[in-house]
Amino acid sequence: MNVAFEIAKRIAFNKQRSFSKFIIRLSVTATAVSVIAMIVTLAFVNGFQQTVSQKVFSFWGHIRVQHFEAGKSLVAEESPIAANDTVERILTMQYHVMQVQPFATKSAVIQNKKEIGGILFKGVDSNYNGAQLQRFIVEGKWLSFNDSLYSHEIILSAPIAKQLLLHTGDTLAIYFISRGESASSFRKLKVAGIYKTGIEEYDNLFAIGDIRLIRRINGWQPNEIGGYEVFVKDYKEMDTTSAQFLERLPALWTSKTVREVYPNIFDWLNILDMNRNVVFIVMAIVAIINLVTCLLILVLERTRMVGVLKAIGAEDGMIRNIFIYYASLITLAGVGIGAIAGVGLCLLQQATGLIKLDESNYYVSVAPIQIIWWQVAAVCIATAVICFLSLIIPTLIVKKIQPVKAIEFR
Repeated sequence: MNVAFEIAKRIAFNKQRSFSKFIIRLSVTATAVSVIAMIVTLAFVNGFQQTVSQKVFSFWGHIRVQHFEAGKSLVAEESPIAANDTVERILTMQYHVMQVQPFATKSAVIQNKKEIGGILFKGVDSNYNGAQLQRFIVEGKWLSFNDSLYSHEIILSAPIAKQLLLHTGDTLAIYFISRGESASSFRKLKVAGIYKTGIEEYDNLFAIGDIRLIRRINGWQPNEIGGYEVFVKDYKEMDTTSAQFLERLPALWTSKTVREVYPNIFDWLNILDMNRNVVFIVMAIVAIINLVTCLLILVLERTRMVGVLKAIGAEDGMIRNIFIYYASLITLAGVGIGAIAGVGLCLLQQATGLIKLDESNYYVSVAPIQIIWWQVAAVCIATAVICFLSLIIPTLIVKKIQPVKAIEFR
């Protein structure tokens, strides 16, 4: 029988009222709050990074492959390149690649009555996987490619449609601006759908239409495109995959991850990691200070008991173990309550979306949650281990307690 553990249990479950009972409850609460804060922070950071990055990837894929043009912005019209079987084979042969899609962009001005606005027209073909973007369509439908010449439909963003007072089914005038010339090409297109990603960099700039219209306006050949957008199975592999592309692509080609195209968004997401780490450090310190303080009070309150145990021959190590077991029970109670409450709050947010956000600032209208269970387990285990190790220090005071003085202690 473990005598130290049995004594610790008797002390822990003693129903007599004492000042230490209040301190114990306070320590359990502080530990639980720390665990709750860490679990909720992890879930929110994971949710933000997953949701926002997936919005970016859904619009542009994970990697953009096109001709290298010195001094050219990555978000601008592309020079025409012929669809290349060799390049496509290099892209599709990589294990992590899930899909390769051609695209092209063209600057344009759209007009509805007296309202006008500038856009970047993104052209896609009939084989484009519209499922990636369809979940952002808030009104209408995806493009129809039934016309043999080019689709006469366009998908606008919600902010642009609101600015120009347009709805699905309306017809607008679009003027494509020719490069290096003052002339423009005029077309009339029907609004097939309206999308909203919540990312201003997209919503305030892009409209989606048929790549064949861009070819016709620019005088391109039927097989010419602006570049390829590549989707990979796991976004964590996009940097490695892009580097592999660069090693194998012909000299005039370049490969850029979407993180390089839109660094401001991903820099903001990376800042969340730093905020998460700060919360972890602060909460860990709070839990440790509370438990150490609690254990010191418990030792001082049980000074007479320590003196009696020493007087009957108990070793310092055994007495220290009593208080370590006692404090460990408090730690486990706090960690358990915190884990249940933290996961519960996350599930509540997932189910109800109680916490709303300003989409213009945070890219999402509802605070997203992603629970990764191994992270929850890691938080609980790490908190318990760190707190347990920190509890060894205050128990060293047991060595300094003298039996005669301790028994007389009031």
